[in-house]
Order: sequence, then C-alpha cells, then structure tokens
Amino acid sequence: MLLVCHFSLPAINQALCEKDTFLITLRDNIATVLNRENNQALVDIDKRLEELQIELLKLATSNADYDKVGDEIFRLRDEKQKIQLDCTNKDEQIQRMEDMSTFLKNQPTQITEFNEQLVRRLVEKVTIYEDKFAVEFKSGVTVNVIE
Repeated sequence: MLLVCHFSLPAINQALCEKDTFLITLRDNIATVLNRENNQALVDIDKRLEELQIELLKLATSNADYDKVGDEIFRLRDEKQKIQLDCTNKDEQIQRMEDMSTFLKNQPTQITEFNEQLVRRLVEKVTIYEDKFAVEFKSGVTVNVIE
C-alpha cells in the first residue's frame, strides 16, 4: 500500500490542480456514455421479437416448421440481455464519473497525507513505466506522472 501511496498522491494532486480540465474531460466522458445507441437497439429488438412471436404462433397453429423463427427469438433475447447488461455497466460508469467530479469540485487544496479510503475510492490501477507512472482513476481518466 505504501507504493500506491507514493504513486497515487501526485496523480490525485495533479487532478486537483487541473480540476477545470478534469471536469471538462469527465463531462465529455459522461456525454459519450450517455449517447450510446442502446436504447434504440432495445426498442428495435422488442419490436422484432413481437413480430417473431406472432409469426411463431401462426406457424405453430398450422403445424409448420418453426425452428428458424424460434432460433431467431432466442438469439434476439440473448442480444437484448447483453444490451441491458451494458446499460447497467453504463450507469455504474456514469456514477463513478460523477463521484470523481463531486470530489474534485469539493476539494479546495492539495492532499498532503495518504488516505487509503480515498485512494481505494478514486484509483482503479497504477501502471509503472521506466520513465513515468500512470494512475487510472475509476472515472476513466488517466494521469501520467513523470518522476
């Protein structure tokens, strides 16, 4: 944890010093996440599922082969489930970005002492290179610190 302290404090302080730039980046990241086309895809899948279910009923009542329609229904249900999971992940990502934004707005000065709880809340991972290290925040923002 001492190593994380050494690498994360300068990155957190850099984020604080460049708070306006970070907030713009966070807003852009939130907008990108929100503009994904998942909602329209769900509407399209639901419409197609309704059409297929009607077709399936017609085929079943006429004793026709309905395997192809049934397979497409299962495929669309799987696709819908994946999109709904993606929407859940999107909501979690937006919440992390909003948490980072709130932290930056409310933090008036640099941090001088290591706070494990704060680091665990903000930092996703630290990557060490030969000439620098990169701190990736849970909000998706990465800060490169050159030693």
